[in-house]
Amino acid sequence: MYLQLTDEELVALLRENNDLALKTLFNRYYKALCQLSEIYTRDYTVAEEIVANLFIKLWDNRTNGAILNVKSYLFVSAKNLSLNHVQKKKDPVDSIEDVDFQTHTIPDKITPLHILTGRESYNRLLGIIDQLPVAQREVLLMSHIDNINKHEVAKTLGISVRTVENTLYQTIKKLRILLKDSYNYS
Repeated sequence: MYLQLTDEELVALLRENNDLALKTLFNRYYKALCQLSEIYTRDYTVAEEIVANLFIKLWDNRTNGAILNVKSYLFVSAKNLSLNHVQKKKDPVDSIEDVDFQTHTIPDKITPLHILTGRESYNRLLGIIDQLPVAQREVLLMSHIDNINKHEVAKTLGISVRTVENTLYQTIKKLRILLKDSYNYS
């Protein structure tokens, strides 16, 4: 029954202290919010903690009628909490020793050289993405990492679909230049 309810109906039930409404919202958005948070924190465990705290905050403030669009509220809050965490920590992954290999499955064909090269490329790409302006980084991560369509990105960020398209175009153009410079192609 609750799965068929809209977000607005669930928020209304939430205001009436209905914990099943919170569980439904949690099940609906938890995974996507964790993935979004992990993009910024680069640590899935930290992302899970941030998202769990976000839902606790949602429950604690359930009687406050300030939330108009719960999906936008959750995604923007998860992003902001993640950025706050990163700002406080300022401890990026810089070496292979910092990687938790137990969470990664490694096929038999991959050699240690492949792992090191892949990790270095991944870190280099993350470093390049971090060089982008905040607005471009947000749109890129939401559309290409979270697989959120451009209409939802526009709605979440409060911008037009055309602005999302233009931002993506400019971002990809800039990424190509940064990647070219990074790998010293001439």
